[in-house]
Amino acid sequence: MTSPLPAPGEPLPHFVSAAPFDPYTIEKMSEAQSKVYLASQWQLIWWKFKRHRVALWCGIFIALVYFTALISEFLAPYNLHTRNVEFIHSPPQMIHLFHDGAFVGPFVYGRDATLNMTTMKREYADNPAKIMPLRFFCRGDSYEFWGLWPADVHLFCPAEGGQVFLLGTDRLGRDLLSRIIYGTRISMTIGLIGITVSFILGIIIGGIAGYRGGWIDLGVQRLIEVLQSIPSIPLWMALAAIMPVSWSPIVIYFGMTIILGLLDWTGLARAVRSKLLSLREEEYVLAAQLMGASTSRIIGRHLVPGFMSHLIATATIAIPGMILGETALSFLGLGLRAPITSWGILLTEAKNVNVVAIYPWLLFPVVPVILVIIAFNFFGDGLRDAADPYN
Repeated sequence: MTSPLPAPGEPLPHFVSAAPFDPYTIEKMSEAQSKVYLASQWQLIWWKFKRHRVALWCGIFIALVYFTALISEFLAPYNLHTRNVEFIHSPPQMIHLFHDGAFVGPFVYGRDATLNMTTMKREYADNPAKIMPLRFFCRGDSYEFWGLWPADVHLFCPAEGGQVFLLGTDRLGRDLLSRIIYGTRISMTIGLIGITVSFILGIIIGGIAGYRGGWIDLGVQRLIEVLQSIPSIPLWMALAAIMPVSWSPIVIYFGMTIILGLLDWTGLARAVRSKLLSLREEEYVLAAQLMGASTSRIIGRHLVPGFMSHLIATATIAIPGMILGETALSFLGLGLRAPITSWGILLTEAKNVNVVAIYPWLLFPVVPVILVIIAFNFFGDGLRDAADPYN
C-alpha cells in the first residue's frame, strides 16, 4: 500500500538517513556483492580473465613454453651440436611400451641403415631384436647450462650405445627434437626483448604526441603513417642486410631484436596517443600541472598507469608478430645465423621442395611456431577483454 501524497504546501517527507556514510558498511550487501565492491582493478581483471577458459589455458601453455626455454639443455636428449653421422636424415622413431605382449617400459627399437643404390637414399628399418629402453634423469652429452655451468644431466637419454630420434634427424645427423627445444629460447625471447623496445618507444613517443598535441602530434602521426605504409618484409630484409657479416651471432641477435622493436612501436604509440588525448583533460591532470609536475611525471605517474592493462594486452598481441618476423627473416637467410639456433633457422632446412617431399619431418619446427602464435592470439584477446572489467 503506497503512502498518500502530501497536501499542497506541506513539506515532502525526508527519506535520507542522517547517519554518517561509511563506504565499508556492507551489512546489507551479499557476500558476492561485497567482494566485488571492495576488489581492486587488478582483481577484477583477473576474475574476468579466468572466465575466458581458452585464454587461460593458452596463458598456461605460453608459461610452460617459456619455462622450457629456461631449462632447454636439461630437456634436450642431445647436445645442440651432437652429430650422429650413421643416422643422417633418419625418420622419427616411435616410443613403445610393450614387446611381444610383455611390458618393458618406454623404449625404441634399434635401427639398421642401408643405402639404396637405385635412389642413392639412406633407408632405415626398425630391428625388433634391438630393444633400447629410455633412461630418465640420466647422464648424457655434456653441455654448459646457459653457457655458464658445465653439466651432463638430461631429462631422458637413449640407451647406452643406442639412439633415440623422436622427431628424426637433419642432413648432419643432428637430433631435430633437441634443436627445436634449444631454438625455443631464441625464438621466444626475441619477442620479449623486441616488445620491450617497442613498449618504451611507443609509450614515450605516443605519450608526448597525445599529451602535447599540436605540431608534435601532427609530426608523429605523419611519421607513423609513413612507417606503416612501407611493406614489412622488404623493410625487415633491408635493415637485416645492413648488419655486417663479420658481427658475432650474439650481436646479430640483439640487432634483430632492436630492428623488430623499432618497426613495431607504431601501433602501440597510436593506442597511447588516443588514450592520452582523452585523459589529458581530466581534473587530476590539471591539478598535477598546477602543482608544477613535469610532463614526464604526469605521463608516467598519472596517465599511463590508468590504462596500463590495455597496454599489456596490446603488447601481448604484438609478440606473435615479432616471433613471425624473426622466423621469416631467418628462413630467408637474412636474420639470425648459425651457430645460433631458432625455429626460423631450423626451417631453412625445408626450403627445398624436393627435400620436404623426401624428408617431411624437417617441417616439424613449424609446429611450435603455429601453436605459440595461436596461443598468444587467444591469450591476448582474453587479456584485452578482461582489461576493462567494468564493461
